[in-house]
Amino acid sequence: MSSASAPTRFLTGITTTGTPHLGNYVGSIRHSVRFSQRPDVQSYYFLADYHALIKCDEPARIQRSTLEIAASWLACGLDPERVTFYRQSDIPEIPELTWFLSCVTGKGVLNRAHAYKAAVDRNTAAGTDPDADVSIGLFMYPALMAADILMFNAHKVPVGRDQVQHIEMARDMAQRFNHLYGEHFTLPEAEIDDAVALLPGLDGRKMSKSYGNTIPLFSPRAQLQKLIAGIVTDSRAPGEPKDTEGSALFQIYQAFATAEETDALRKAYAEGIAWGDAKQVLVDRIDQEVAPLRERYDALMAEPQRIEDTLRAGGEKARVLSRELTARLRHAVGLRNLGQLGSGGQPAKAAKAARPAFKQYRESDGRFYFKLQDARGTVLLQSLGFDSPQAAGRAIAQLQSDGEAGLAALAAQLEPLDNAGSVAVRQALAVLAETAADTSARAS
Repeated sequence: MSSASAPTRFLTGITTTGTPHLGNYVGSIRHSVRFSQRPDVQSYYFLADYHALIKCDEPARIQRSTLEIAASWLACGLDPERVTFYRQSDIPEIPELTWFLSCVTGKGVLNRAHAYKAAVDRNTAAGTDPDADVSIGLFMYPALMAADILMFNAHKVPVGRDQVQHIEMARDMAQRFNHLYGEHFTLPEAEIDDAVALLPGLDGRKMSKSYGNTIPLFSPRAQLQKLIAGIVTDSRAPGEPKDTEGSALFQIYQAFATAEETDALRKAYAEGIAWGDAKQVLVDRIDQEVAPLRERYDALMAEPQRIEDTLRAGGEKARVLSRELTARLRHAVGLRNLGQLGSGGQPAKAAKAARPAFKQYRESDGRFYFKLQDARGTVLLQSLGFDSPQAAGRAIAQLQSDGEAGLAALAAQLEPLDNAGSVAVRQALAVLAETAADTSARAS
C-alpha cells in the first residue's frame, strides 16, 4: 500500500433465513454494493448461517436461503474480487473467538440484550418460567455477533438503530479483552444511514418477512404485477385527487424513481390518477431496474456450484486474516506451544530463526524501502519510500533503538497501522530490543 491512510473497514452480515425482498434491496443491498466500490473502503460481507440456526430449525430452508441471498448480492453487482464475501460457517476461528469473548464477558451484560429481554418479558407476561424456550444460542447471540466483527477488526458496522446495542456490547467485549491480554481489537462503531429508505409492504406496514407482506426481489414480472395489485389503497375513485402522504404505493415508487419521475407521479396523484394506473406505473418502474438483475440472478441460481466456489474462495481469503489473528489470541490467553518452555517450565529463549527481522530493498521507482516481518514472514510494518539506503537504514536503527517512541517519530514515513497491527509491531520491536541486549551482555 502506498496511500497516505488505510481504508476504512466495513463489515455487513446477512442472516440466511429468508428470500430477499424489495425492502432488503432498497434498504441494504443496493446501497451497500455502491458503497463497496469506493476506493477508501475495505468491505467484508458474510452470510450469517450460524446466526440462522438461532431462528430456524429447518435445514433445507437455511441451505436454500444461503443460495438465494448469495445469488442476490452477486446479481446486484457485489464484486467478490473487490470485497471479501464469505459464509460465516466457513470461518472456524469465529466460534473459537466467541468462546474467548464469552470468557471475559459478564452474564449481566448478556442479560441486558434486547432479544433476550424481550423473550423473558413475553414469558413473564404469560406467567411461565422467564427462560422458557430461551436457547443458549439466543442468549449468546451478542457474543457471536461481536466475534464476527472483531475477527476482522472492522471499523464500521452498518446497522439499523435496533442493532446499535450489539455494537456497543462488541466494544465492551473488545475493551475487556484488550485490558486483560493487550491491544488486539479495534473498537467498532455503528454506522447508521438515515437516508436509506425503509420500504412499506403490501399492507402499508414495514416490509418484513415476519409480517408476511413482502415482495420478493426477483419475482417474475407476472408475479410482481399480481403482488403490486394487492397493495392496500383507499377508496378514492379515478379523477379524485389522492394523497401521497401515507401512500405505500407512492413510497415504494419513490425508492426506485428519479426526482423528476417522483414529481410526475405526485402531480398525477393530485390530478386523480386511477389506482390501477398508478400500480401499473410502479410495476413498470421496478421492472426497469430489476429485470437486468433478475436475468443475472436466474443464471446464478442455475449454477449452485459456481456460488459455492465463490463463497469458498471468499472464505479462504478471509481466513488469511482470521488464522493470523487467532494465532495471536491463542498465544495471548496462554494456549501456547509447550515446546517453547525450557527446563523447569521457564520460557525458552527463541531460536535465532524464530525472530522478527527487518528487510531493506529498492523498488523500481528508484526509492528505498524496508519492512518488518515476523518469524513466519508475515509483514508487520511497511515503510514508505526513502531517497537513499542510508536514510532507510537510519530509520531502521531508530526503530530498533527507540521502539515505540521511534514508531511514533517515524509515523509519517510508515504505512498506517490499526490497533492490532500496532500491538504486533511493538511486540516485535520488543523482541528485537531484548535480543540486542542479550547480544551486548554476552559481548561484554
